Amino acid sequence: MPTHLESLTIAQLRDNWQGYQQTFKAPHPFVTPEWLEAWWANFRDGDDLFLKEISADGVVLGIAPLRIHGDAARFIGSADVCDYLDFMVKPGTEAHFFDSLLEELNRSNIKTIELESLRPDSLAVKHLLPLVQSRGKSAELTDTDVSLDMPLPAIWDDYLLSLTTHQRHEIGRKMRRLEEAGEIRFDITAPGNVGAELTTLIRLLRISRADKAEFMTGQMESYFRRMAESMNQAGFLRFGHLQMGNEIVASVMCFDYNGIRYLYNSGYDPKYSSLSVGLLSKVYSIKDAIEQKMARYDFLKGAETYKYHLGGIEIPVSRLRIELT
Repeated sequence: MPTHLESLTIAQLRDNWQGYQQTFKAPHPFVTPEWLEAWWANFRDGDDLFLKEISADGVVLGIAPLRIHGDAARFIGSADVCDYLDFMVKPGTEAHFFDSLLEELNRSNIKTIELESLRPDSLAVKHLLPLVQSRGKSAELTDTDVSLDMPLPAIWDDYLLSLTTHQRHEIGRKMRRLEEAGEIRFDITAPGNVGAELTTLIRLLRISRADKAEFMTGQMESYFRRMAESMNQAGFLRFGHLQMGNEIVASVMCFDYNGIRYLYNSGYDPKYSSLSVGLLSKVYSIKDAIEQKMARYDFLKGAETYKYHLGGIEIPVSRLRIELT
């Protein structure tokens, strides 16, 4: 079946997005047009866009959200801010899609494919990797990080029962101690003022951990602000606040997408660390996700101990390098 490849701008991807979603779904928020546009605007660093729509007989098979760096094809995105990356393909057409993509990359004199932030269930791992291996190409899949997520039960009590006895008791003890310390309130909603909400989050994450303060450079803050505005317009962004009295003592930034809550970043005031406000802000966000009938909670990349304590299940995150020559 002959295929047709069309080069897209990210604006064209966004304009066509609703139509694409009738055929295939973005597997997570990190490949939506809003996310790609924010990353490209801040981090393209001279790369060329290689955003391709692949179709056959008038039916769109999928989207390859790539960029060209030298003679290598990479995803639009980077592992430091994009927890997962992948292609978007109509189910059942993966072999045809990737066959056409490889032909186009060869015609474009691309020597390597370098893909990062891959889940084990990504299309790149499940379909592209075995295809190139069957053709005798050199392909190396390397674990680079871990991510943790978990299914959510229907009710909060069932979530607590899913934890170890020790962790269940610890959460109960910490919640009681916080409630005894003063008037507390937690809410997580779509923001009314994205800029103000993000300013609060950035302030708290900078003072909560030295590595987060180092991470949040001026360029990174610019990216966060652009990305947050775009993701809010798309309807995915949520900010959660843990307040004691009138003071916000912890904040979480999440994305609610396709029945999954993604915990993207967080911060807290170290003055209240004895009350475990950082941990409890995440516990309350899990409780809210259950009440909102979310199917899963994704802690995203990083092997922080609290993720395991709160029920997270570890999965590998990998990098795939393919030699095309």
